[in-house]
Amino acid sequence: MDFHFDEDHAMLRQSIEEFATEVVAPGAAARDEAEAQDPEIVKQLAELGLFGIAIPEQYGGSGMGCVASSIVVEEVSRACAGTGVLLSAHNSLCVDPIMTFGTDAQKEQYLPQMASGEMIGCLSLTEPGSGSDAGAATCTAVLKDDGWHINGTKIFVTNGKEAGVMVLIAVTDPDDPKRKLSAFIVETNAPGCSLAKLEHKLGIRCSSTGEFAFEDCVVPKDALLGERGRGLKVALTTLNGGRIGIGAQALGITRACLEESVAYSKTRVQFNRPISSFQAIQHKLTDIAVGYEAAKLLVYRAAWLKDQGKEYAQEAAMGKLYAAEASSRAANHAVQVFGGYGYCREYPVERLLRDAKITEIYEGTSEIHRLVIARGL
Repeated sequence: MDFHFDEDHAMLRQSIEEFATEVVAPGAAARDEAEAQDPEIVKQLAELGLFGIAIPEQYGGSGMGCVASSIVVEEVSRACAGTGVLLSAHNSLCVDPIMTFGTDAQKEQYLPQMASGEMIGCLSLTEPGSGSDAGAATCTAVLKDDGWHINGTKIFVTNGKEAGVMVLIAVTDPDDPKRKLSAFIVETNAPGCSLAKLEHKLGIRCSSTGEFAFEDCVVPKDALLGERGRGLKVALTTLNGGRIGIGAQALGITRACLEESVAYSKTRVQFNRPISSFQAIQHKLTDIAVGYEAAKLLVYRAAWLKDQGKEYAQEAAMGKLYAAEASSRAANHAVQVFGGYGYCREYPVERLLRDAKITEIYEGTSEIHRLVIARGL
């Protein structure tokens, strides 16, 4: 058993940690207030090759896999969770299904652009009446002579503003409940595809969350991703990988809570001594640290299994479930350590509290994860 990163992963972790600390972290509060990504930071993420971290070298990526991608998401999320999920959604929710289910032609067309960051990706799955129940989708794709005609609405699309391409799940065979859905690669500038609105959210506010409207949006016949009628398989397989990414995001949030709380507790003086000397504060710091270490082992185990080509769905669900709930606990502890200051925007922990909550909801709620894990048992 080896619980250490290999040399390449250790070097990657160090370099991204330094970049995140020096470049991403300083503007996190401003991006949160503006509810927008900084284009210059997105450009630097692309220059570092982080949009192609898991894309094979033949398509312009570095081919380092899921463990490397998880390292990147954790380190960037430690500095800014909204920027971390930009990378997670691109790599796990769009790049991954294209690599897994795409034809050679589709890979040649899209992966080089996605590796360079020229084209950022997203997943369009959720609808107003279809959340945890993905099979309840009503957005349709009808095959005609000139291609697939798509009509409907998709909501809660991470990277909605930045994305140039999406993996879309739509109804192609409404009378066949087992093969009702199919997956498609859709460019966001396709005629009939429009970004209808952006959500104003509690947390990860610099991450764009969009609603897309499809009004007779026509895409080529070869835009079909994988087999017709196997869209649910594409969606669920994609979400398995996405859960690792969100687990890594939650790890970054938890680490930020720990680092901020330890530093503050050593400088905040009450009763003539730093509050870090009080057992009540020490217990909170301890709980955050233990939660991080336990979640780290679960998340990176799932990432390693994925890289090894082994079954990882159960482990991904466990990792995401535990890491998400650990991040919320950590953020609550951090606010308590900071006391009244923790409730003010002058300090970062109130943002960490807001950012942590979403990890218990997207890529499958904690309740859905418990169902997934129970079925595996």
